[in-house]
Amino acid sequence: MGVLLGFTIDNRRWSGIIGGRGIRRVHHRWARFSHEHGGSVPPSDHPTVPGPAGRLSRRRVLALSALAVAAPLGVVPRPAPAVAGDADANAYQKAFEAALAADQNVRRYTVPGREILYRPRQLLAAAADAKRVTTWLRAHDYPVTVGTGFAGVTRLLFDRETDIPGVVGKLRDPQQWPGQPVPAVQPHHVLLGLGNIMGNPGTPPRPAAALPPPDPTRLGEGAGVTVGICDTGIWQLAGACHPQWLGGTYLPQPDDEDPLYVHTDVLAPQGGHGTFVAGVVRQAAPGVRVDPEQALDPTGVGDEASVVAALSRLAPQVSVFNLSLGGYTLDDQPSLPLANALAALPTTSAVVAAAGNAGTSRPLWPAALDRVLAVAAVAQTSGGLVPAVDSCFGPWVDACALGERHSTYVEGQLPLPGRPVRQFHGFAVWAGTSFATAHVSGRLAALMTAGGLSADQARTTLLAAPRWHPDYGVLVG
Repeated sequence: MGVLLGFTIDNRRWSGIIGGRGIRRVHHRWARFSHEHGGSVPPSDHPTVPGPAGRLSRRRVLALSALAVAAPLGVVPRPAPAVAGDADANAYQKAFEAALAADQNVRRYTVPGREILYRPRQLLAAAADAKRVTTWLRAHDYPVTVGTGFAGVTRLLFDRETDIPGVVGKLRDPQQWPGQPVPAVQPHHVLLGLGNIMGNPGTPPRPAAALPPPDPTRLGEGAGVTVGICDTGIWQLAGACHPQWLGGTYLPQPDDEDPLYVHTDVLAPQGGHGTFVAGVVRQAAPGVRVDPEQALDPTGVGDEASVVAALSRLAPQVSVFNLSLGGYTLDDQPSLPLANALAALPTTSAVVAAAGNAGTSRPLWPAALDRVLAVAAVAQTSGGLVPAVDSCFGPWVDACALGERHSTYVEGQLPLPGRPVRQFHGFAVWAGTSFATAHVSGRLAALMTAGGLSADQARTTLLAAPRWHPDYGVLVG
């Protein structure tokens, strides 16, 4: 028996669950959804350890698993908490709320427990169902035109403001389709850089001192591996201002740049998020390369189409896909385009996504997809590690790591309503599942080089670790 995150762990009992089917209730939901719409059921999130065909013996898997969970935690300073920490968090949330409210391309569905953000006047239908959905809509006085499709879905555009969740609810009603299967339809969901829905991005970054240089004895960790980071992009000066951590680790491209600023040097609420994530990945595996792509604007807002587009722009050598973003979906159904896009990735790759910062067990997407390694956050206290207050949790979560990180950031100032302006000079401390996710992506890369593994084998190995709790997963050090 042992104690982890305040829970008693029986290694044999929990390690017996690892590798079994059905640990995640979401898997059953996806199985039903996929079967209804002609798809296949993805493999369990906790696959059995590969046998001889995978060239990984159980002994080797367990040895490598121990290596993954015993790795250094990285540089996590312990500054004294701000006297008005809650006030700062509230001010940051107000700033994000104001930016979101000003975005004319975001709508809210506010039914308690079912909240989502979505794009107005758009509906997504599975390509195979688009024709009959279009016919139904026009027959019910919803004039629509067919827009640009992506990831196996067709975008249907309305000519006026429409209650999209209400229309989707009607289209999902079996009584509307006598003798026919119910079509696969959904709103075009908005995704956020930090997954707390309804404009609540968590705590703001804090200015911090420069990081020490990488440990030269760890430069082989992740060498030869590329982690794709779909986020806000990367600061134009990231390589020049962080030569030891980010210089020469990625190929700068104009369309990867994070716009960062609202104006002059005033940062948008999540400007620099991608640069921070890249630094966390590199700290977890100092030899790894990164490929940053912009999927979110500097406010931290994107959607399913922008994430799919970012995935498509990643270099072919990317084997670990980091998605420190997410959002809720109508009726908690899997996102059609994200499921399709991730299913199309190489089977030897691994996808790692943030579980979100809403502090609930409601599944966040894409993290809750069976294809994805979902990451929650833990926090360091004087009594040891505990679940982070804002971290999402549940049987759909696979792993957890420290959410508060000290990393590469940008130059600029972040004004918060009623609070002192925060001035940044290239480094920051920030907390959330986004950064726990980045750490896990880096540790997967390190595990790949340590064991000569593919990304998917490294993922399987990581999930074979005995330190397990059903709501937070394997603790990754």
